[in-house]
Amino acid sequence: MSVSSLPPDAPCAAPLHPSSLSTSDLRRLLHPITLASSSPRAAFANWAGTYKCNPRRTFAPTSSDQLPYIFELARRLGTTVRAAGAGHSPSDLACTNGFMVRTDALDRVLEVNIDDEYVVVEGGTSLNKLHQVLAANGLAMSNVGSISDQSIAGIVTTATHGTGVHFGVIPTHVLALDVMLPSGQVVHCSQNDNYDLFQASRCGLGATGFIISVTLKVERAFRLRERRAVIPFDHAVADLDELAHSAEHAKLWWFPSTGSVRFFAADRTYDPPSPKSPSWFWDIFVGFHIVQLALFLGRYFSSIVPLVGKLVLWLGGESEVVVDDSYRIFNLDCLFSQYTTEWAIPYENTRACLSELREWLDQEHADPCGQRPHFPIEVRFSDADDIWLSPSNSRKSCWIGIVQFKPYGLPVAYRKLFERFEQIVASHGGRPHWAKAHGLVPDDFRRLYPKFDQFVKVLRENDPQGMFVNPYVRRHVLGETGSDVGGRVFKERP
Repeated sequence: MSVSSLPPDAPCAAPLHPSSLSTSDLRRLLHPITLASSSPRAAFANWAGTYKCNPRRTFAPTSSDQLPYIFELARRLGTTVRAAGAGHSPSDLACTNGFMVRTDALDRVLEVNIDDEYVVVEGGTSLNKLHQVLAANGLAMSNVGSISDQSIAGIVTTATHGTGVHFGVIPTHVLALDVMLPSGQVVHCSQNDNYDLFQASRCGLGATGFIISVTLKVERAFRLRERRAVIPFDHAVADLDELAHSAEHAKLWWFPSTGSVRFFAADRTYDPPSPKSPSWFWDIFVGFHIVQLALFLGRYFSSIVPLVGKLVLWLGGESEVVVDDSYRIFNLDCLFSQYTTEWAIPYENTRACLSELREWLDQEHADPCGQRPHFPIEVRFSDADDIWLSPSNSRKSCWIGIVQFKPYGLPVAYRKLFERFEQIVASHGGRPHWAKAHGLVPDDFRRLYPKFDQFVKVLRENDPQGMFVNPYVRRHVLGETGSDVGGRVFKERP
């Protein structure tokens, strides 16, 4: 019998309980879902190609019933298990030298409750699929980030966010989780059941257990009417509070070389759809191909980069209004692979932080040998929440993100630029986005998160042997050091 045909109750029924099987039987049963080393999916690279790893073994299960067998084999071989979804985290959060579990086939929709406005889906379900399922039932997510390729488990475990001063990070909409522990036991957790595991797993970095299913609060399907306008940077900073509260979902794209900001303000509407019609010449040929070519040349002639920023701002026009289904407005085209970092600062520190960033970048642009940041610097907002490791824990937040594009997938200089950026945002009380690369360690997080030690306690209690940890978790959460856990261990160029 192959694992793919095991009955749902197999893990509890002798003689197929994983612990009752020999190691050779475990290998034989897992063979149908074990990716051959020659498979392109056996190795892992994140979407941006900035981190890569070659797991000891990679599995592609089609049912969560197969997971306990993977865990048991890992236990016997003394290795770890790491879940990998779409790989959009621009860090080594998913990377491992142990077992990797590809979750994209664990994507069943378990329940859609239209009356009570919630949905239950398996953790590997992509947001793209979830949008379609919800739309077919007249429902929608209340808030979404910039992309929807990620799995719902990846969104939850990293406290991914959209924008809106009255909207929390996406895990604040999670009503319950089913989490599988290393023993194979599935624990249901919520605000009322297994509270500590629930709080830890809503931003658990994949280390508190394997997320089997997510119960997500949603709402009736809606469209968004988004106003877009270009305003001077100084006006944006001076009127920041008014702008942030002027719409349900407001954000700013700052183009440092132009002194201007593109402001986005989206509100729910009953207006008929009026999406922007793409132009092959302006949006594809110029906006993608010419811009990418210019960024490539900017690797050698840095004076080109500020001009490209001005071109991209100009391509967007001075102002426009678009109406479309909510997730289509929330999402955007990321264009090119990129290095990126993003931090959440206390909302009340936003003006001072942006002003200091502007002063620094003006100095860089004035220096013929200075750094040339790409664009845009994105400014978004989220409400305070009670999730232990959420960057918005206990405070309304402003998220500031910076990117350096990789034209044609080629590397560009970014480390010095990001280092200074992080120094500035950290000085304003910044907390890094957990999915993105950063250099903080446990002592830093203890100062930033009152419940950090409680999180570590839950992690150790539920995974005492460290089955679900990887170098990222060992480095940032457990405080381990050494060449095998360094921040560049999964970089091609250490």
